[in-house]
Amino acid sequence: MQMGCRVMASGSCLCGAVQFEVTAPLGSVQICHCSACRKAQGGAFGANIPVATADLRLLAGEDHLAAFESSPGKQRVFCRTCGSPIFSRLAQRPEVVRLRAGLLDNPTHTAPASHAYVASKADWWEITDDLPQHPDARPG
Repeated sequence: MQMGCRVMASGSCLCGAVQFEVTAPLGSVQICHCSACRKAQGGAFGANIPVATADLRLLAGEDHLAAFESSPGKQRVFCRTCGSPIFSRLAQRPEVVRLRAGLLDNPTHTAPASHAYVASKADWWEITDDLPQHPDARPG
């Protein structure tokens, strides 16, 4: 690790093969209800935190990472041993990844900010919080 880098968060996949740390404060959790995120996570939504690529340090498990191109230019990176989703990345934005919030160790010092793609949310899931809801992508 470079001098002056302070670990703000750490985490790992289910089997522990992939371990990482984040060296910048975490942004808000983005809740995505699109069908691709639901299928990739196996749940009602994806919970993602944008992290600058330069602030994500892989400590172990690079050889356990595999990627799937779920749509043109978008890769979903996961642990090939346990299947845990680690992050997604866009070819057009290599400077940022969307880290899966469920992998983080506590405390995270962050919280959800909004719901995106609620027009395609799972019909069996009710959103019961007061966060902003966007029918499609979040503005900005």
